[in-house]
Amino acid sequence: MTNTAAMPARVTPPRPDRPRRHRAKRPPLFVVIGLCVAVMAAAGYTAWTFFAPEDNGSPLVITEPGRLVADQTVERPIEVAADNVTIRAVVLNAGGSAALRIRPGVQGTVIEDTEIRCTTRETDGIVPGGYTALRVSTYGCREPYAQTAEAPAVIVESRHDGQPYGAQATPPVVAAPTPGPSGVGAFGPAPSGSPSPSASRSPGSGPVTLPSSWPNERNTGVPAGTRLTNSGSLELKKDGQVVSGLNINGCVDVRAKNVTIRKSKITCNRSTYSIRTYDTTVNLVVEDVEINGGGQNSAAVCCGNYTLRRVNIHNVIDGPRLGSRVTIVDSWIHDLARASGSHNDALQTTGASNIVIRHNRLDTYKASTGDPFNACLMVGSTTGPQVSNLTFEDNYCNGGNYSINIRDDTNASNIVFRRNVFGRDFRYGVVARHNLPGVTWEASNVYFDNKQPVVTD
Repeated sequence: MTNTAAMPARVTPPRPDRPRRHRAKRPPLFVVIGLCVAVMAAAGYTAWTFFAPEDNGSPLVITEPGRLVADQTVERPIEVAADNVTIRAVVLNAGGSAALRIRPGVQGTVIEDTEIRCTTRETDGIVPGGYTALRVSTYGCREPYAQTAEAPAVIVESRHDGQPYGAQATPPVVAAPTPGPSGVGAFGPAPSGSPSPSASRSPGSGPVTLPSSWPNERNTGVPAGTRLTNSGSLELKKDGQVVSGLNINGCVDVRAKNVTIRKSKITCNRSTYSIRTYDTTVNLVVEDVEINGGGQNSAAVCCGNYTLRRVNIHNVIDGPRLGSRVTIVDSWIHDLARASGSHNDALQTTGASNIVIRHNRLDTYKASTGDPFNACLMVGSTTGPQVSNLTFEDNYCNGGNYSINIRDDTNASNIVFRRNVFGRDFRYGVVARHNLPGVTWEASNVYFDNKQPVVTD
């Protein structure tokens, strides 16, 4: 029998030529995912769909100002809760009350090259307003692009259920195209059976010459001899601030009361507006200013609480957007910029009140290309319940499919047209739906060339 207690324990010394290996600890999986997301965010992307449950009813809320959400599919509603958010090249599939909601007070939202599919018939597309939609397509949405008078939207080259959004249904043709100097209509022969215009310009009569008292290059914009100091974009936040004598290579945002911009030139290439007003803006005055939209501005000025005097506006897709408490006098809007699918208007309102448009020159027709664009003034109540207290008087207007185009669904109250003169370079006629309830069209509205009333009924 062996006595194990008396035997020494066997010890194996470590081998000096084989150092002990220490296995590195792997970081937890959630740390790896977090680092990946951080890298993508730094590159300007947010991969929301990687860890968002599909259409679980809770929205994806964007709370970081300036965030870019791009190149992905999102399977639940989105809420924008921060300023200057851009949603680009996104496919959004969502139900609920709205697929994409802009929270009240949020500014600067841009949605571009994006597809929105509403998964129920009760779902709206984008609500409620204060955004810019560029090349957006919506499908199956109850209200594809909602807006409000306080927060109007800019909708450019966008579609709903495969059809261009905002394109006006072509009204019945009431006049053949205007004859040009050669006697051939600028848009080819009139459709078969179309009535002849009641008072056409004679073939070969050539363009009209306006008296020098009308707004022109000499009495609008920066006065001759003014010295300008170069400036970049401006954000005006101080009540009572006066900006004068600047050559602004950029855009202007106004967030204060009683701001004045005068004797300055603004060259702004952003896709929204050269001058933007906000909820905090009260009584902005812009006078003796030139606005060049660089062929990019969806509207020269937007949206309310401003006055323009002797302003020269050109190279924009649309001229000023007419929100509430807007006055435009002695100004010249001309040479609009045609974009693919655009429906250019010198002036447009989609739901507002207390608007005065007096003694302006609205040259919608572009003689160099024979393009009449859409309208000198487009009126509708698509973003607000009503258009009320709008006075349009003593203006010169030439061009447009209809020079004055009033939507058939306009809820109008006290809209008055008087003492305006019209050229003949329209496509269909001077005015569409002049006799809607709430619209007053006076006999003092006449053709420029023969001073005969435009409407005689």
